[in-house]
Amino acid sequence: MDCSSRPESRVHEPVLVEEVLGLIDPQPGQAVVDATLGSGGHAKEILKRIGKQGRLIGIDQDPEAIERAKKNLKEFPQIDFVQENFSKLSAILKCLNIETIDAVIIDTGVSTEQLEEPGRGFSFLKEGPLDMRMDPTRSVRARDLIHGLSQEELGRIFSTYGEERWARRIAGAICRERIKGPIETTTKLVEVIKRAVPMRFHFEPRHPATRVFQALRIAVNEELAVLEEGLPQVLAALRPGGRLAVIAFHSLEERIVKRMFREWAARKQVRILTKKPLTPSPEEIQRNPRARSAKLRAVERMLQRVD
Repeated sequence: MDCSSRPESRVHEPVLVEEVLGLIDPQPGQAVVDATLGSGGHAKEILKRIGKQGRLIGIDQDPEAIERAKKNLKEFPQIDFVQENFSKLSAILKCLNIETIDAVIIDTGVSTEQLEEPGRGFSFLKEGPLDMRMDPTRSVRARDLIHGLSQEELGRIFSTYGEERWARRIAGAICRERIKGPIETTTKLVEVIKRAVPMRFHFEPRHPATRVFQALRIAVNEELAVLEEGLPQVLAALRPGGRLAVIAFHSLEERIVKRMFREWAARKQVRILTKKPLTPSPEEIQRNPRARSAKLRAVERMLQRVD
């Protein structure tokens, strides 16, 4: 470990910034973790508030995101950049000799920069390889799932992770197409999906490939498992009175966060700060359409420690 949808713009804009700051309430001298650093949008505002005596641990599994953040945050010396998945938070903090932290922010969204780079394979609007790995050292790419899974397994992924209405039809179309030849690119996969989805549904606001691409990305990066593994480590690391804010962008993540927060609250480990999730204002959505599905929940650590 080294302890050092549709694109509307080419520069990522962090969502719900003021709401996050209001909930985690970063103070001068505090230690804060941005567990999904991205380009550093949330981190920059946090760094301004914790000051030179504070410390921010910026974690991201994407090496390109780490490099962007280093450029965007070069004026702040009080940050540790860590290229890793936040599901390894306990090991990261141990590596940095940090016992407790004051606040954590997790933003589960895909960045604009990731979507805009065709070579990453995240966007159904740009031709690129079927990759979708946020961490390029991962062994499994989207192409491997497309060619390696059975029709039943593909259908289950599309249905479970993408909540795709036409999951079985699309899985069947993929399996028939891959017999003819490899499906190597995003555009080729989009063609197969479009042929499988009835034409009358091609004109809905949501692109026919949206849910399948979402499902593949979640499966490739094991995003739900990361939340399940990472959130308890965050709770264990928070000092009494410390706060955690999570921004989720689709229902599966949101359900995990909601369930865990309720379980912790029932055990009197946390106090829930958001009875209902906070969502972007109409003004923010108009300025940044990608924010429209964001939901923010937060908790405060109570006095007792995790066993």
